[in-house]
Amino acid sequence: MSRLWDKGAPLDERVLRYTAGEDFALDERLVAYDARASIAHAEMLNTQGLLSDTDLEAIRAGLMALTEEHARGLWRIELADEDGHTALERRLTERVGPAGGRVHLGRSRNDQVLTALRLYLRDEVERLSAGATAVAEALEQLAVREGSIALPGYTHMQQAMPSSVALWAGGFAAEIHDDAEALRHVHRRLAKNPLGSAAGYGTPGLPIDREATRVKLGFAQVHDPVTAVQLSRGKAESELLFHLNLLMQDLGRFAADVLLFYTQEFAFLALPESFTTGSSIMPQKRNPDVFELIRGRSATAQACLAEALAVCAKLPSGYQRDLQLLKFPLFRAIDVTRETLDILPAALAAMRFRPEHIRLDPAIHAAEQANRLVVSEGIPFREAYRRVAAQLKGPG
Repeated sequence: MSRLWDKGAPLDERVLRYTAGEDFALDERLVAYDARASIAHAEMLNTQGLLSDTDLEAIRAGLMALTEEHARGLWRIELADEDGHTALERRLTERVGPAGGRVHLGRSRNDQVLTALRLYLRDEVERLSAGATAVAEALEQLAVREGSIALPGYTHMQQAMPSSVALWAGGFAAEIHDDAEALRHVHRRLAKNPLGSAAGYGTPGLPIDREATRVKLGFAQVHDPVTAVQLSRGKAESELLFHLNLLMQDLGRFAADVLLFYTQEFAFLALPESFTTGSSIMPQKRNPDVFELIRGRSATAQACLAEALAVCAKLPSGYQRDLQLLKFPLFRAIDVTRETLDILPAALAAMRFRPEHIRLDPAIHAAEQANRLVVSEGIPFREAYRRVAAQLKGPG
């Protein structure tokens, strides 16, 4: 099978398998975006007099049909294709003839993949942000539904000050709303059009119009100079992974609280059987696996960020094949986060607190008592603090 860079010499199959790795499978999610960018590129070439009207119509129709067929599962990218770009161009050329071989004029796989990736990430950021907002809203609904139930507030794993379901759920809701907003900030790095930068040094001798593809693809600006495009690789990806890491940490901390509150020793809340699993050996057990895995998968998000940062560390300028390795941690973190966000609203709706099991240590009001002494007697806080401590300690 011919690849985009083939010049006739056969490629050792072991080299193909090692260099393609899992990239051909990962590219499945980029097919529609790659086709969209290719159509915009072909339209620009046509406007610039570099592609005939007939060839443009063949390319546009062919790519639209291939995108629709791929969405229906009628074809998939194969290892022999090496990547999604070859898969699309090969099938396009088989379908429309020589016109398919003209679409690559004025671009490289380097700017091609980055364009498809940025288009994909623009959509994904919105989906992830909306998912985080849905979780925050489900927490707010929990706060409304059971907010008046008293809870002990903990510091150092000891009962410290009085809290409530409203305060507990509301705190997590506020932070997850903040995470949702932070995710949208990644758009700043995704808003630059890389198409036409080619392998990182432009397209000498060709009158291409990068502004035209910017407009067609909805980018805010052209990414200039062309040498900056490959230097930017990994930055938007890592920024997104950083914010996913913070979001998953918030969800993991929430899950840790739920798991503590669900223990028999605490028994603060109940989870329905539909959101717990059974034990293979102990008939009485119901396990809160969903929340255990949410807690554990925060480690996955952190590892993906570390991997992406390490791939780009100390790379020289220009394109390097190492950058291909960004896709796996990026996509894995996106998928893990999205799956977590998808399940949480229903889990929160099913959660019920058990006020009959919640006991607050009478000493939990000590800080409030000290504050009241300051207000009523005008004494320094430290004196009030010592007086309340002595009262709690009792005689002797």
